[in-house]
Amino acid sequence: MARFITVDDPRHPSLADFTGLTDVELRRRREPAEGLFIAEGEKVIRRALQAGYPMRSMLLSAKWAEQMRDVLDTVDAPAYVVAPELAEEVTGYHVHRGALASMGRKALPGPLTLLASARRVAVMEAVNDHTNIGAIFRSAAALGMDGVLLSPSCADPLYRRSVKVSMGAVFSVPYARLGSWPHDLQSVREAGFVLLALTPEEHAVPLDEVTARRPDRVALMLGAEGEGLSRRALEAADERVRIPMAHGVDSLNVGAAAAVAFYAVTRE
Repeated sequence: MARFITVDDPRHPSLADFTGLTDVELRRRREPAEGLFIAEGEKVIRRALQAGYPMRSMLLSAKWAEQMRDVLDTVDAPAYVVAPELAEEVTGYHVHRGALASMGRKALPGPLTLLASARRVAVMEAVNDHTNIGAIFRSAAALGMDGVLLSPSCADPLYRRSVKVSMGAVFSVPYARLGSWPHDLQSVREAGFVLLALTPEEHAVPLDEVTARRPDRVALMLGAEGEGLSRRALEAADERVRIPMAHGVDSLNVGAAAAVAFYAVTRE
């Protein structure tokens, strides 16, 4: 059972996990190094626990203590009850959803372990916008993708903004990091996957033409917003594919493009 502890000092050491949440660069370095991430809001916290992530502690206002009691009764972690003004001073922003939880990370599977039981995976190169990461994971979960592979330069899916945008979907889609880019794409190919590079290039093959062939295992490659896939990634792909556009539009936001492409490669 969780322990409710009232705290009125923003510098109290027990609140260390929650300090400076708006300092993106600091949190990007600190959270993986310390094996933690922040879940924000009741729904996301519940989904993180259901996915097996251990709770380290919780920060919440008094009015949320009762609403989260059933969750807190199932964990052995301290729940720090603070005034909204103190929560804002600690975190750096107004905590609209009333509750934050510091969660422990789980070890990531190796890429080959993830691929062993998958048929449809997304492969992201240098997608470093946390909103896009969250949107892509949400679409991957909703549309039935089996997993996500990240290049070394991709943003952290467990960063608070990514988790929030995904509505906790990052907890339900297995993901792994490739160690060497783009060389490790060869191991994806050797695992039996066709590498499809999503690009707005006019000479690329329409995606529906490729999916009509019903390839057994597909790895759909997505690049960062604006720049898209790098030349080396495009050259490493088996085929370049595009989503046909109308009305003179040349491309979609990577999150929207991912959703369209995921639907195309997962429908039977």
